[in-house]
Amino acid sequence: MSNDLTIRFVTPEDFERWLPLWDGYNAFYGRSGATALSPEITRMTWARFFDAYEPVHGLVAETDGRLVGLAHYLFHRSTTAIAPVCYLQDLFTDEGTRGKGVGRALIGEVYQQARAAGSPRVYWQTHHTNHTAQRLYDKMAEHSGFVVYRKLF
Repeated sequence: MSNDLTIRFVTPEDFERWLPLWDGYNAFYGRSGATALSPEITRMTWARFFDAYEPVHGLVAETDGRLVGLAHYLFHRSTTAIAPVCYLQDLFTDEGTRGKGVGRALIGEVYQQARAAGSPRVYWQTHHTNHTAQRLYDKMAEHSGFVVYRKLF
């Protein structure tokens, strides 16, 4: 990977280059085959990035004309803060670029966007088996100690 890594917002023209990263992210978390996200969810996710009324944002990492990473984040209200907090929902880098600063750069840009929006914090979650990502996360934030519960309908 060259040193010309750029972190930027997605554009409508990025869809075909973003989609393999999105698919890779979903496959990494077991959302493929029978458990794959519907095409409608992918289309809606993509559309939200360009809807000014949606609090959902998409960033990509680009080098040598190739998209090598993505970060999706959103702002939401909280009972513990006045300003909306920032949730980093999706973070994924191309397997060939892992360990080369792409994830760190994406998280850094989310931090910048959160600061610019007046958000008091950025948070995210990862699977307890994702040890590779946790090595980076432990350098960039503190583990809150919370355990996530969910009920699917």
